[in-house]
Amino acid sequence: MATTATAAAARQNRLGLTVLDYRGGKTTLCAGCGHNAISERILEAYFDLGVAPERVAKFSGIGCSSKSPAYFMGRSHAFNSVHGRMPSVATGALLANTTLRGVGVSGDGDTASIGIGQFVHLVRRNLPLLYVVENNGVYGLTKGQFSATADPGSTLKGGAVADQPAIDLCALAIQLGASFVGRSFSGDKRQLSALLRGAIAHRGLAVLDVISPCVTFNDHEGSTKSFAYVKAHDEPLSELSFVPAFEEIAVDHPPGTSVEVTLHDGSRLRLEKLEEGFDPRDRVRSITRLVSSASGGAVLTGLLFVDPKAPTLVDRLGLVDEPLATLPEARTRPAREVLDAINASLR
Repeated sequence: MATTATAAAARQNRLGLTVLDYRGGKTTLCAGCGHNAISERILEAYFDLGVAPERVAKFSGIGCSSKSPAYFMGRSHAFNSVHGRMPSVATGALLANTTLRGVGVSGDGDTASIGIGQFVHLVRRNLPLLYVVENNGVYGLTKGQFSATADPGSTLKGGAVADQPAIDLCALAIQLGASFVGRSFSGDKRQLSALLRGAIAHRGLAVLDVISPCVTFNDHEGSTKSFAYVKAHDEPLSELSFVPAFEEIAVDHPPGTSVEVTLHDGSRLRLEKLEEGFDPRDRVRSITRLVSSASGGAVLTGLLFVDPKAPTLVDRLGLVDEPLATLPEARTRPAREVLDAINASLR
């Protein structure tokens, strides 16, 4: 009889690939690190959706989180940039070749501190990219100092107390124009898997803030980014399921208890409401709900906002479908009369 691991490896997706085709290198992160669970969910999501690894471009900056892309989809393109500069590298690559499916993995330090300026402009442009923030509230590579997402009142192992306001990356992303925003927990496999699959199918910038406890520096009593705290204070907005366009499944809900959002490719997000009146398509209400939950110490998770019809940066620039490097000179070099007209207009 085949073992469970053998059976999982033998299962094929619609491209005829197995999970092993989506594996990366062996992790060098601490045992039990939440980042490793996120890597597993990412590779499973791309496998389940039948996205060829060779069509994926992975981007990262600096930090424990930015090592994660090495641990999934080793056959994909990859670029490890400098600290906080991943958004600009991803923007250049994905505009040069719009056929690539981009995934950026960052951390709370890489995104909310040194990279906050780049993150802001990435968000407002709505670049087609899955942007995963592995958020543990500390700088794990430099001995666990607080990051800009650490909640006021939380403590370090040594007893230091966070006394600065925290940056809520989800609220910032919703306000500035991201068209898919969600928050999850590395320990919630079902919710995180559904959010990732929806984010990958989404056409636009999908920002996922994933609370990912640092088992070495920030998983103690007093931390608001620990496994115990998030489990005790998790407040999910809805039960989320994702139905790919190629997988028609009928799911019935009692009238008035669910919301269905159709993405551009025909895939559908189904949300069974746990909170009356919340609609993830309402930008203002989403921001208001995030602010109110933070004031009460709750960790609000689930799909926070989605706008499947928002124009992307590619739409606004009117780019062609082909990779720019493959275009012949006749399509990239203006004719002599066009250049003469431009020069004449500047005289």
